Amino acid sequence: MNLKSLIPLGSAFAAVMMATSHMPAFAQEEFTESHLNAARDVVTETKALATFDDILPLLAEQTRTLFIQADPSRTQEVIDVSTEVALSLAAKRKELNKTIYEVWARRFTEEELVQLADFYKTPLGKKLTENGPTLTALSIGAARQWQDAISTEMVSLVREELDKRAASAN
Repeated sequence: MNLKSLIPLGSAFAAVMMATSHMPAFAQEEFTESHLNAARDVVTETKALATFDDILPLLAEQTRTLFIQADPSRTQEVIDVSTEVALSLAAKRKELNKTIYEVWARRFTEEELVQLADFYKTPLGKKLTENGPTLTALSIGAARQWQDAISTEMVSLVREELDKRAASAN
C-alpha cells in the first residue's frame, strides 16, 4: 500500500466538498441556525452520517500500513502514533457533519426539512431508513444484471443486422 491507495478516499471527500461548493442558483451560502438544525434532524433520522463513520479508522489503518511497510522495525511505534493522531483528528468530524447538513440545507427549504424529519420519525420513515442500504444494493445489482443482459442482446442484434446487410450487399 502506498500514498496512491489513499486517493480513492480523498477523492470521495473531494467529491463531497465539490458537491457542496457547486450550488444551484436558488441555493444560499449562509443558513439560519434553525435551517441547519432542521437539516441536522433529517440527517440524524436518516442515519446519513453513518456512511462516513469508517473514514477515519480506514485512513488510520492505511497510514499505519504505509509507515509499517516503510520501516517495519518501528511497527509498535507506528501503531501507537497513528492511533494517537487518529484520535486527535476525531474532533474534526464535526466539520464533515456540518458540511453534510449544509448539503441538505442547500437543496431543501427549512420547512421541507421539517417535513422530511417528521416523515422519517414515522414507522414508515424508520422502515425506509432501515431498508435503504439494502434497497440501494439490490437495485444496483438488478441494474447491473439488466445492463449485462441488454449488452449481450445488443451485441447479438447488431451482429445479426450487420450480417444481414453484408449478405444483401453481396
